[in-house]
Amino acid sequence: MSDARDTGDRGKQQTSEAALSARLQRLNGDPSDGSGEQRAATAAGYAKGFRLSSELVAGVVVGAGIGWLLDRWLGISPWGLIVFLLLGFAAGVLNVMRSAGLIASPALDDGTRQSPDK
Repeated sequence: MSDARDTGDRGKQQTSEAALSARLQRLNGDPSDGSGEQRAATAAGYAKGFRLSSELVAGVVVGAGIGWLLDRWLGISPWGLIVFLLLGFAAGVLNVMRSAGLIASPALDDGTRQSPDK
């Protein structure tokens, strides 16, 4: 009698494992069964994320580099590094926000803007 119950439980367990496996594959967005559109969207997302992170890191590194050079040249250690590291971080965040489209980029003065008195 216990054998019948064990096979019933085992069949139920296999069914639930198969259902869980199918749900996991759907949630992971398995690229093997995905369309080309999904792959392109994923690749575009990775590219944008890499670009935004590299802009932030570049701002911090350039700021720290300028601060370190000023410290060595003027002998004001560590104030140049501290100040320019913070300025580099602020510039990096500003560049990331501009690239993400949260802040409008500054317009170049190409003569197309109208003056306020017109």
